[in-house]
Parts: sequence; structure tokens; C-alpha cells
Amino acid sequence: MSSPSRPISFRGRAMLAAALLLLGAAPAQAKDAAHAAGVAVAPQYDTTHVYIATADYDAFVNSIIATFGGKPSPRITANIMPVPSSTQAQYVWTPVGNLSTFAFQTPIPYPFGEERTGYLVTDMDQALKAARAAGAEVIVDTFKDPIGLDSVIQWPGGVKMQLYWHTTAPSYGALETVPDNRVYVSQDRADAFVHAFLRFSRGKITSDNRKADAGEIGRAGETYRRIRIESGFGKMQVLVTDGHIPYPYGHELTGNEVKSLGETLDKAKAAGATVLVPPYDAGDRDTAMVQFPGGYIAEIHDVKAH
Repeated sequence: MSSPSRPISFRGRAMLAAALLLLGAAPAQAKDAAHAAGVAVAPQYDTTHVYIATADYDAFVNSIIATFGGKPSPRITANIMPVPSSTQAQYVWTPVGNLSTFAFQTPIPYPFGEERTGYLVTDMDQALKAARAAGAEVIVDTFKDPIGLDSVIQWPGGVKMQLYWHTTAPSYGALETVPDNRVYVSQDRADAFVHAFLRFSRGKITSDNRKADAGEIGRAGETYRRIRIESGFGKMQVLVTDGHIPYPYGHELTGNEVKSLGETLDKAKAAGATVLVPPYDAGDRDTAMVQFPGGYIAEIHDVKAH
């Protein structure tokens, strides 16, 4: 026979109320987390786009792997554009940032080759809606490639990037260090670009230094404005200049953070790369500029211990 029910004590009622509140809060918290993340996935799904000549392809990929570690995907030949074309394509995964590489067998359709990066998004329609609402323009509308969907957007200041979505969600390991997407913008459009990108990415400014050492961009003894941003897409370094930029600055797309700059440069040189700018002490980091076989230029740095 069942025992008679007892009235719930005050303490019991309080515990029950707390449990119900937690149960009710869980979906709200998950929704808030999803809202905060926006359409970003994670930094390891964001790739630097590298266009390379077919003759240089093997040397370039081998040099990158020898310098940073990692591995390449199988190389394919396919039409990955919204118009007829043919390219060899290959991912290169490294612990300090991933690359999407292309060697076109046909002329490169416009405006491809001008986009700097590819950002994986959770939903293409939602991403384009968010980009437009933030102030970007869609310069290549959504199209299918062999493994998903793509689009190209342009931000105030002319910064172009590709958004992509995979039919089957990829699964890559987390990076050892997250690279900087190095974006050069004019003084006229810097604030508009930063405002728009922050709205889209749901990111935050980690520093805005209006008197940064311009030796970082080849103009020692001067200062410039450097803005650092972090978001679900990774890191971005916005370099605000008057356009008086000595070579090779402005030609790089990405800044890779390594444990030891000196050791990495030794590996790069042994693998056929050229150090265009030797290490420069930029205060919180030492930085150098390197050109890999085929012409790809990267900034490489290590961060000093605080």
C-alpha cells in the first residue's frame, strides 16, 4: 500500500522552484550562446585563400608543411566556380592556420582571386542576411560547388572575403595558435569597416592602438593605428594607413603565430622560402615577412611572455 503523501516543506518547495528555473533557463542559455556566436563556426574552419601557378604547386605546399607542420588534403581538379572553369584545389592544414589553395587550369573568373579568406558559416542564407544588415555587399551571390555553397562579400573599405557552407559538416582539430587576418584599410573607412565587421562577427576589439610602432609595417620611427579584433571566426588585425606602404607590406593576407620565430625562419629558408624582412621587435612580438615558393607572402611572429 502506498504511503500517504506529505506536504512539501518550504525547503522542498524552494528546491523544486530552483530546479524548474534551471530547466527553463537551459534552452534560453543555449539560445543566448547561439546568438552570441552568430554564424561563425570556429577559427580552424577559416582559411587563407592562395592562388598559385600549377608549376609551383608542389614546391609551395611542401614548403608550407616543412615550415609550420601539418598535412595537405588530396588534390582535386574540378569546377568550383559559378561559371565554367577548372582548377586544382587542395586544403593545407597546419597547427598555426589553414589554407585553401588553387591552381587554375583556365582563366580565373572575376572577382575570384581578390577575396582573401574563406569563412565557414553555419547557414548561408542567415550569413548573407547578417552581412547585408551589417553593411557588407554581396558581390558573388550564393552558388554551389562540389561540396556545398559559397558566396563572396565586400566590406566598407573594399575588403573581400568568401563565405562557405559544407553539405557535410567538416571536423578539424583546434589550432595550436590562431592566425591574424591582416586587413589594410584607409583612414577614411577604418571605423566603418570595424563597425560593420563587429556587427556581423559578434566580435570584440581587444586593442585599438592609435600610436602603434609603424616599424611593424616597414616605417620605423613612425606610428600608425592598429586595431585587433577577436570573434568566433578567429583573430583580425586591422592596419589603418595612409597608403604609403613599403613592399612587401600589404601583400600578405595572414599573420601566423609560432612558438619560436627564429626556428621557424630557419625551417622556412631550408624549405625554399625567402625572408623578405628580418625579425623586427614590435614590442609585444617579434615579426618577420616571408615569401614562399610561388610568391605567397606571410607575416610570421612569436609573442613575448608578459
